[in-house]
Amino acid sequence: MPALTSLAFLFAIVFKSSKTGPTPPLLQMECTSSVYLPTFHMGSSFFLWLFLIFSVIFSPVSAKHSVTWTYGVNYGRIANNLPQPESVVTLLKAAKINHIRIYDADHGVLQAFKGSGIEIIIGLPNEYLKEISIGEDRAMNWVQENVQSFLPDTRIRGIAVGNEILGGTTIELWEVLLPAAKNVYSALYRLGLQHTVEVSSPHSEAVFANSFPPSACIFRPDVAPFMKPLLEFFSQIGSPFYINAYPFLAYKNDPQHIDINYALFKDNRGIYDAKTKLHYDNMFEAQVDAAYAALDKAGFSKMQVIVSETGWASRGDPDEAGANVKNARTYNRNLRKLLAKKKGTPFRPKMVIKAYVFALFNENLKPGPTSERNFGLFKPDGSISYDVGFTGLVPSAAPPSILVSFKEIAGQGWLRWSYLLVSTAWAVVLL
Repeated sequence: MPALTSLAFLFAIVFKSSKTGPTPPLLQMECTSSVYLPTFHMGSSFFLWLFLIFSVIFSPVSAKHSVTWTYGVNYGRIANNLPQPESVVTLLKAAKINHIRIYDADHGVLQAFKGSGIEIIIGLPNEYLKEISIGEDRAMNWVQENVQSFLPDTRIRGIAVGNEILGGTTIELWEVLLPAAKNVYSALYRLGLQHTVEVSSPHSEAVFANSFPPSACIFRPDVAPFMKPLLEFFSQIGSPFYINAYPFLAYKNDPQHIDINYALFKDNRGIYDAKTKLHYDNMFEAQVDAAYAALDKAGFSKMQVIVSETGWASRGDPDEAGANVKNARTYNRNLRKLLAKKKGTPFRPKMVIKAYVFALFNENLKPGPTSERNFGLFKPDGSISYDVGFTGLVPSAAPPSILVSFKEIAGQGWLRWSYLLVSTAWAVVLL
């Protein structure tokens, strides 16, 4: 049953047990584990209430969510100081993040996420595209080894074929992207996994010729001949359009003409799109609607746009405007609030916005400017980089003597901790 319903049900039982008269034992409750508790009276009902509340809160989350998800995170690993994948699972569960993207199909990561209930989009790296595009047999081998062998315990829900291929500098990859995507889908189809695992390919803003105002956005003339057949294929198999949208990069490249408040979801005049007569008070939604406008002009007005990457650097080089902790905290906190509303954009109000934040951790080995290594929401020890509403693995304000880490609970099992709570309650009652 849903958590809130269960909570109300359990509270009703405890309330009833506090009244005068015999209380029936809790023997046939529908729970994840059966626990026999002797008859409780008024003096101990408080502790039973505590136990039941904790049981509901920490019980395994249903694999099938009853509401639409909107918030995910990219789990990049170009670093030499990151925690083990098992600890990352604990961190994500503590933060209640249930959707992630990784940029490869690392078996250690996929094994660690087994049974977690966290949904994963894995990546087919760019360097594999030529090989996968040659024949279905190679795609089949890759899918069997990196997808089928981990299902259903590891909830792989998508394969990102390449990353930011179209519009990039490696032109030969433009030609093999569609054949690679088709071969991957064919392998999934032959294995009966086409309805379980989605095939997609994320793009950068470089695929657009212009994006201001949003309604004027179109695909670049040199990209369009490759983009249109790719979109036709994705439309046939029901895949969305993934775009990496970074207001940070737009502001960094033109701080003289872009209002920082517009980029950070703060109060500002916004922009007005005269063609659609729509007003935008933040750049993020304008970027999403620009993608919708480009799809509309290309003939794919029904295709959903999902943001595969977005974020803000907490540190940068002297010439990287806006890269600081304050702005990173503001952007990510306000983005999370926006996504929590589960609403659409001005141009597509019925299409709920979904986005994957970049990134889970700072990646100290990434090449490029300083900003590239400073997008993380968390530090390698599991503590927060800055406050956007997450607590990390261990709340720093909790006294060490009473703090039970999520890692201990995950490693030793909730049943043992349930027993500890009941034992503690009984000890207090007996005293």
